[in-house]
Amino acid sequence: MKNKMVRSVAASLLAAVVVTGCGSTNSQSGMQGHSMHGSMMGAMEAATAAADLRVNLNALLGEHMLIAAVATSHALGGREIPFKGAVAGLDANSGDIAKAIGSVYGPDAEKAFLPLWQKHIGFVVDYTAGVAAKDKAKQDKAVNDLIGYADDFGAFINSANPNLAKSAVAELVKGHILTLKDVIDAQAAGDWPKAYSAIRSAYGHMHMIGDPLAAAIAKQFPQKFPGSADSPVANLRNTLNLALREHTILAAMATGSALGGRTAEFNAAANAVDGNSIDISKAIGSVYGPDAEKAFLSLWRKHIGFVVDYTTGLAAKDKAKQDKAVKNLTGYADDFGAFLSAANPNLPKSAVAELVKGHILTLKDVVDAQAAKEWPKVYSNLRLAAGHMAMIADPLGMAIAMQFPERFAQR
Repeated sequence: MKNKMVRSVAASLLAAVVVTGCGSTNSQSGMQGHSMHGSMMGAMEAATAAADLRVNLNALLGEHMLIAAVATSHALGGREIPFKGAVAGLDANSGDIAKAIGSVYGPDAEKAFLPLWQKHIGFVVDYTAGVAAKDKAKQDKAVNDLIGYADDFGAFINSANPNLAKSAVAELVKGHILTLKDVIDAQAAGDWPKAYSAIRSAYGHMHMIGDPLAAAIAKQFPQKFPGSADSPVANLRNTLNLALREHTILAAMATGSALGGRTAEFNAAANAVDGNSIDISKAIGSVYGPDAEKAFLSLWRKHIGFVVDYTTGLAAKDKAKQDKAVKNLTGYADDFGAFLSAANPNLPKSAVAELVKGHILTLKDVVDAQAAKEWPKVYSNLRLAAGHMAMIADPLGMAIAMQFPERFAQR
């Protein structure tokens, strides 16, 4: 099912190293050899190192939050093997965040950062265990440890970059801790609508750490990170990347709960996916108007329905239903390519369709691993699928900037 082009894309995603050193997928490297690459090169030059830094830090921090939420859900549900798989994914993400720090400040900083970052994950696990055991003393101790950790983290970052005040960083990290705590509390209560609302809020908070961190690094090393991290085109890229990555991970949360027979959680996850869909359509509508927003939302929701069909086919071991869903998804990719190409001549229909097929196939790999209960594979596939979304978000952002240069200037 995976054609040569998609295998090539996946290989480039695994091999690419961000020019900024952020340990995430570099959109330009990932597009080498792709049919859109040549036509987009001029626009890609506008994606300065500072903007890349911001996008990729936010990608890693947002991924951390969402995988942490999956891990705590498994822990509270007593699903030990899936929990261990999520923790492995979380560890891999932590390693990438540490590499991002090391790429800027050197190997000693990377080595010091990793155990410090992992320390707060341990405290979150302690809090989750306390909640599961209804052990108030353990919960309180974990919260106190996390608050103290925020101060330590602020001191670490401030020592590396004087543009980031210790107290300001500590407050932002406390915000991360408290929003994640809200997720865990709602999960423990079985209040799934509240849990997924809290998950989306906590995910949205992470760019409040990533944005100032990227800006401060760019200010500290202007020659290494030239340009503006908050220009209109950088803002657009950041918005699209965050929304599309959230889509992928929320979709995986939904399919995981569906295959696990957790109906109440699935319904809440599906509603969260739809809330994300509305946000993506609003981003499109902000550029192309309300009619395009409405048309986009309907089209975008269509592929989510096909993913649900595929998942239910897997759960029922209904090969015919699975095959029909895959066929529908492949046809959808062509329809989506035609839609975007009609709106923006800088986006060739066939190229967009191939990138969307990549999204479909990488998400399918996640769902297949979930159904097979291959938990380490689930989270390695999930990180790959989330990373692939940059290959849609970045070309889309650049094409819009090319189409409307007066609105999306690079400062």
